[in-house]
Amino acid sequence: MVHSTDIDDHAGAQTQWSLSYDQLSRGRFAGTLNLLQLPGVRLVHETTSCAVRQRGQIGEGHYGFAMTLDQPGEAIFNGQRLDRESLMMGRSEELDMSTPAGFSMIGIVVEGKLLSSLWERMYQKRLANWLEQQIVLQFNRAVGELLRASHLDVLHRVAARPTLLQDHDVILQIRDSILIDWIEAIPARVDASGLRTVDARKRVVHKACELMLARRDQPMTILQLCSEIGASPSKLEYCFRDILGITPSKYLRALRLNGVRRDLKSGIANGLGVQDIATRWGFWHLGEFSADFKRQFGELPSAALRRARAEAA
Repeated sequence: MVHSTDIDDHAGAQTQWSLSYDQLSRGRFAGTLNLLQLPGVRLVHETTSCAVRQRGQIGEGHYGFAMTLDQPGEAIFNGQRLDRESLMMGRSEELDMSTPAGFSMIGIVVEGKLLSSLWERMYQKRLANWLEQQIVLQFNRAVGELLRASHLDVLHRVAARPTLLQDHDVILQIRDSILIDWIEAIPARVDASGLRTVDARKRVVHKACELMLARRDQPMTILQLCSEIGASPSKLEYCFRDILGITPSKYLRALRLNGVRRDLKSGIANGLGVQDIATRWGFWHLGEFSADFKRQFGELPSAALRRARAEAA
């Protein structure tokens, strides 16, 4: 079990994956990760105290399956809303997920060759084409509860008896059993037609973020973004709310604050101070910026910089 109080450490603890987390809600971050690596399969149980957007990939050529445990607010996976009966699945590249404060989830990540082999043995046909996308499906509540229980039971049993991992036959039995449980939870009928609309809205959001990051020292207004993208303010807001569950102005400000926090950690090597880094991200009024930073992360930027220096010493 990994406990983190730094959102970047939390993302980095998921080894062999390339993930980036941005904190969207206010307060100090706290997260836990319970990871179990089996041959070709990784089991995950994750909790996060703050609202976050996580992006990246969880293993090239892999497939992911996940569901929520606790969801106190709106959660979005690849532009699709989640609830307690939602099953997230698809290719592991280009993960994009926004979750509320107090969120927890379970999931597995499977090597493509292993999943294809098992799928063909179970269904006597090739892996379904819709798995090449990232899709949210609804499953039966009773099936979901059984899957949650079996997934957590595997993690608890191995944590209580680590010697189980020394027996290769036992490892394979555990792996195949939990993998079959996840596959069997997939509903019989799958409709992926709505993903085309989601992709169009995602492109608007991604373009707006790219433009903002390209000019981070001179943040663009919403009207300037709309002009560059070729979208109306109402369309831009709709796309952000639909894909990320947040307005563009709030998200872009949070993105800049997260950028400052990361640069405060890395800027110590270059001898940069708080004002230098804040200015690089377009924050010109130091007092106002410091107050915003403290509201977002629970500490002043100067304290974050001192802590980074102490950790690097």
